Formats: sequence, structure tokens, C-alpha cells
Amino acid sequence: MFAERRPFESPTRGANLAMALDGQTALLPYALGVFAVSLPIFVWVGSFAANAFWIVASFVVFAINWGAFYGAVSWLRGEASQDLKRRARVQLLGGMLWAVTVAQLSAFAAAAGPVRETLLLLATAAAVMCIFFSATSLPALLLTAPVAAAGPLVALFSRPESRHAGVMAWGAIALTLALALVLNRMIRRQHAMVEAHDHLIEERLAVLDAAERTARSKSDIVATLSHEIRNGLTGVTHVLAAAAGKGGRAAPSREQLNAALDAAHDLIAVLNATLDSETAESGRLAVDALPFDPVRLLRDLALLERPHAMAKGLELAVHVDPLLERRVLGAVLADAMRTRQIIANLLGNAIKYTVRGRIEVRIERRGDVVAIEVADTGPGLSAEELEHAFEPFRRVERTGAGVNGAGLGLSLSRQLARLMGGALEASSAVGVGSCFTVTLPFDETLNCVAETEEEAAQSAEAPGAPRSLRVLIAEDDALNAAMLRAILEQLGHQVVHAQNGRRAADLARIADFDLLMLAGRMPVLDGPGAAAAVRALDGKNRYLPIIAVTDGDADEARNCTEAGADIVLRKPVSVAGVARAVADASALQRLSVAARAAA
Repeated sequence: MFAERRPFESPTRGANLAMALDGQTALLPYALGVFAVSLPIFVWVGSFAANAFWIVASFVVFAINWGAFYGAVSWLRGEASQDLKRRARVQLLGGMLWAVTVAQLSAFAAAAGPVRETLLLLATAAAVMCIFFSATSLPALLLTAPVAAAGPLVALFSRPESRHAGVMAWGAIALTLALALVLNRMIRRQHAMVEAHDHLIEERLAVLDAAERTARSKSDIVATLSHEIRNGLTGVTHVLAAAAGKGGRAAPSREQLNAALDAAHDLIAVLNATLDSETAESGRLAVDALPFDPVRLLRDLALLERPHAMAKGLELAVHVDPLLERRVLGAVLADAMRTRQIIANLLGNAIKYTVRGRIEVRIERRGDVVAIEVADTGPGLSAEELEHAFEPFRRVERTGAGVNGAGLGLSLSRQLARLMGGALEASSAVGVGSCFTVTLPFDETLNCVAETEEEAAQSAEAPGAPRSLRVLIAEDDALNAAMLRAILEQLGHQVVHAQNGRRAADLARIADFDLLMLAGRMPVLDGPGAAAAVRALDGKNRYLPIIAVTDGDADEARNCTEAGADIVLRKPVSVAGVARAVADASALQRLSVAARAAA
């Protein structure tokens, strides 16, 4: 998750520069103190010089340096010093100023008469101090040291009588420079240790933050599911108990049955949203980028939601950009199922929270994207409430009271939109309404032409398209098996049930089937194992279309497809989902038969 780093790896250039400058800044008061103590000594020795001008010049030079350094120190306390490059130039110029001062002192000392050698040795001491106080920054050290040392050394070696002192001065400067380089190396190593320590702290804080988010997420999931499932199942249980005649209760009315059905649908929606949200949070939610017709998808959803809107007295209108009408070149490049999930959630929220007025759905082309807007005349949200609405497990108390939901719809929809290369944005005003906009990638070079109803009917009646299939289902859960059997029989198919994958593989070995539907997790032999066993058979069942019915786990789905499953269907299944999966499986079977015949 984080880049690996050795404990004493060199820090980045910017970090090293910042630490070096901080070190120099910390030494500034000490440097000024040392030069302040040294000034009286220079002046006292200079009083014995033959040239009185030297004393006046020394005072002037030190006054200039003190004023410059006072300005630099004041500047370093301001916001302008946050620019590292500018700060480095200022501090380097400050060090060079003292180095040039040493050169000036050496020039004056060269003509000081009897105290010439003493003053030059004092200038050498000043050069040593410049080298020491520049040691924290390697560029400053390499530039300041030669300038500061050049003046006294040149003056001492210029006359024979002072060459012996020049040799001592050269040795002192060389030793100081060597020690300064060692100190600079130690400081750089210390900088590396500090940065590694800070990096380690950041890693630990990030891990701690991730663990806290995970803990909060799990806690929110438990709290949400316990509340929603308990309330929903309680209502469904009462209605079923009345329908079964337990406790002498009267048979439930149509309204009670519809309420129980709505509660069951809400529970399924909460579970699906929770599962998808956790899968997306862990980075295991996969989306497909395939071309599809967004207009048809939008109109299908509006057709499904219009009865709910009419039941509340709401008007539901759909506006389509003429450029996106059927038979026009271009298609949205995204996951059709996930797009349907996003739009269905936005439409459902609009109908759920709008008491009166209308809901408008608009789809239009905007450059290289398609924008789908869902606007309502609901209660509206403030800027703060709108921000909370996109947070997982957060519901707006002002508008969400008495409305079922887990508070995951908008956060999950935004995650799905981003995974498909799009975005979900919103605008709202209290008392006016809200508008949610989904943008998805659009490719005008693709041609995604939807079938008309007549073409679909002709395709369904085409030769070779089986009207009734012999389906083998492998499911260890009795309730899931009963529900899947009921859906398949409702669709007109014949069903044989096996309680585990081993039994399903044995049945496929001795009997002919048109389709195999198997659960991902089963005892004795799981879904991937059963799929692999069927693919290893001899005979035509080896090419049997296989639909894996999984719990929604990405790893489980991948294992099933790698073992030979053709289609993955997620639980809980619906009539429309099963019908679509069976139709896709039948199409795959026809293609497989045609390919084998051609071979």
C-alpha cells in the first residue's frame, strides 16, 4: 500500500534542502553572538595598526552585515520564506556576505603594519567561523568556504615573513573544512533518519485510519442491517402468519400483501447495496465497459417506475436529446447493469422523497459524455445536507424520517459512476428540489442499435431457439432452490434439482440437459469443482451452457468462470435476471453448436 523505504535512505531533495535551511536558521542567533563577541577583539587589535582607516572600515562593514542579517532574520519569519528556492538564495547570500567581509578585513589587515600578521590570523579565525556556520548546507559550505579562506591565505602567503603563519592558517582552514564536511554528512544522515521516522509515522497513521474506517463501516453495517432486517422481516412474518391462518388471524388484505412485498423488496435492496458497497470499498467490484443504448435503458426504467409515481400523484416525464434517439450512430461505453442500478436508485429516491409535483428525467449529449439528469420537486437539501447524503450510512434526518433505506444508495452510485469513467454530481435547494446528474463516456464511432419489438419477436421465433429447456440446478439451500425452480417453471422450463455439485456432475454424466445452473458454494463439491467436472465429461453435456449463481463475491465469480461457467448470476435472483441469463445461455449454446458443426 505504501512505497517501501530503507530506514536511512537519503531524503528527497526538497526535504533535505528544507532541513538544511532550518539548521542554518537555528544557528543564526549563535553566529551573530560569536561575531558580536569577536568585534571588540578585532577593534582592540586594530587600534595598534598603522592605518587608522582600518578601524573605521571594520565598524562600517560590521554595521552593514548586522543590518543585512537583521533583515534576513525578519524575512525568515514571514510567509515569503515558504518558498524554499528563494529562502536558499537569501541564506546563501547572507553567508557570502560574511565571507566577503572576511576578505575585506584581510585586505585592510595587509596594510596594518606591526599587527598585520595578528589581524590576518584573526581574519583566518573569522573564515573558520564562516565555514562552521555554513556546514549544515553543502552548497553553502562549498561556496562560502573558498571565498572566506581566500583573503587571509592570499595575504599571509604574499610576504615571506608571514608564510609560516600562512601554513598554520592553511592547516586550520583545511582541518575546519574537513570537520565541516564530516558534520554535514552526519547532519544529512540525521535528516534521513528524521524523514524516515516521519514517513513511518504517516504509514502507521494511515493504517490506523484505515482500520478505524473499517471498524466504523462494519459497525454501521451491523446497525443498519439489524434495524432494516428486523423491521422488514417482522412485517413480512406477520403477513405470512395471517396468510397461513396461525393464531386465528384473518387472511391478509391485498394492501397488507403489497406492503409485505414492498418490505421484502426493500430488504433485498438494502442487502444488495450493502454487499456492493463493501465490495467497492475493498476494491474488488468489477465493471464491464461495453456499448449500450442509454435511451432504451432510461425508458425501460421510467416505464417500471411510472406506476409508483402515479400512485403518489406525481408526474414522471422523460426528455431525450434528438441526437441520442434510436438508430443514431454512437453508444455509451459503460456497464449497462451498473448504469441501470444508478439510475434506478436516483429515480427511486426522487419518487420516495417527493410528496407533490413532478419528476423529470433528461438525457443529452455533452461533448464526449452523455449526461442523465434526474430532477424532482422534493424537499431539497442544503449544501451541508447534500454533502452528508453522499456519505455511506448517513441519512438526512430532516427528509429521511419514516423512509426505509440503508443510506448507501448515493455513495454507492457515485462509486459505480467513477469506476465506469464517469461522475455523479448533484445540486439542490431547500424547498425547491434536487437535481442529480450522471455523466458517462460516449463513443460516437460505436453503433449500438436496439432491437424493436417486432425484431425481438422474430428473433424469439427463429429456428433452433428452444421454447422449453431441460435445466439442471445444483443448490444446497432448499429455499434458494425452491425459488429458482419456481422462476424457471414460470418461464416454461423443466427443472431437475441436485443438492450438491457432485450429484449434479453425476446426473450430467447419465442424462441430457440443455442448461446447468449451479451455486458457487456447496458441500461435497462446490460450484467451480462441479463446472470443471462437467467440462471434463464425454458427450454433448461437455458443452452444456453453465450459469453460476453466486453470492456476489468477485473471487467466487472469477473461480466459477475460470472453471468453465459461461454466465454469472448474482443472488438473490429475480424473474427478469433469470430470464435474461437463460436467454444469453441459449444464445451461447446455439453459437457453440454452429461452431462445432463448422469445424
